[in-house]
Amino acid sequence: MMDSVEKYLADILATIRPLPARELALADALGAVLAADVTAGHPLPPFDNSAMDGYAVLAADVAAATGEQPVVLPVRGEIAAGDTGRYSLVPGSVLKIMTGAAIPAGADAVVPVEFTDSGAAQVAIRQPVDPGNAVRLTGGDAQPGDVLLTAGTRLGAVHLGLLAAAGHGTVLARPRPRVTVISTGDELVEPGSGLVPGQIWESNATMLAAAAREAGCPARRYPIVRDTASAVLAAVQDALDGADLLITSGGVSMGGEHDVVKAALATLGTVGFRKVAMQPGMPQGFGTVGPASTPIFTLPGNPVSAYVSFCLFVRPALDALQDSYRERGKPSQAVLAGPARSPAAKRSYLRGILDDAAGLVTPVSGQASHQLASLARANALIIVPEQVTSLAGGETVDVLELP
Repeated sequence: MMDSVEKYLADILATIRPLPARELALADALGAVLAADVTAGHPLPPFDNSAMDGYAVLAADVAAATGEQPVVLPVRGEIAAGDTGRYSLVPGSVLKIMTGAAIPAGADAVVPVEFTDSGAAQVAIRQPVDPGNAVRLTGGDAQPGDVLLTAGTRLGAVHLGLLAAAGHGTVLARPRPRVTVISTGDELVEPGSGLVPGQIWESNATMLAAAAREAGCPARRYPIVRDTASAVLAAVQDALDGADLLITSGGVSMGGEHDVVKAALATLGTVGFRKVAMQPGMPQGFGTVGPASTPIFTLPGNPVSAYVSFCLFVRPALDALQDSYRERGKPSQAVLAGPARSPAAKRSYLRGILDDAAGLVTPVSGQASHQLASLARANALIIVPEQVTSLAGGETVDVLELP
């Protein structure tokens, strides 16, 4: 009996326990997920300051300024950004001021340098300004107690900038899960090495580790593991140190003595092996191993099967580890540009090229699970329901866009 894609994913998500939140330095927090709201402890900005280079003035002193009859006022000093001195403006004069510098007491506006002759001892002002012009007010962006970011926010560059601007040096968040990928097989050799008949270059761990990095996670590729249960068991136990999620590829679908991953994990943790009603990727394994109950996925060895399985099952698990999983909405839809076939009782994920502008998706040639070149040409997966065995060109289909 085969599980549906939905049931298998639900069982995975029910098993995942989010990583503990911890205080992270901002330099380490990109991609982390906030575990609690972050509030402003101080006004942002913390003092009234100039929004541009110019002259701090009392707006009433320059109200009559025109291009033909500029108002000429003495310049009593200059305030640079970062100057912590206390300045006061004498009515009937100006203080030169730089962007970001504190507005002096008695001033209520800044005249942009473009409205003046840029004078040093005295300045001719050719245009009036309203009170408050080019002044950034204290707390204009946020007041103390305002919520800056809510729990569940995945931290990006702008979020980190806001936290820094508000004076937060650390943040309580769930870190990005660390992923280790293990490929097994006596036939595998490192890319760049020479081949002899019967060997292939290892690609799955390279691809899956990169997919984990695309998902925002630190990922490493474990050295190739040979086809013995003892070697696989030793690799998994070794890889547990420094990993929040493990992925193996290969050794789960051939049967008998070649099912080395199955044999190795039978005595370790809670890994179960199942058939999922999908193509590619029917043989699947998932469970937890080690003292921290680290999630482990045992993916098929065929590269397309492994990649589709990663998209459907591993990516949601990575989100769940950060307590940020949100069920996807409905897939997008497009018109099928040519016929497609699917086996009975399995949901197919066919490689396709999606043309968003035209609303068309074209199946690529070469749909076998080992054909990685056709996957590289695709930018979407065409979803064919379990009860459908053939589709004609012109029919509307669900599509899952690839990263």
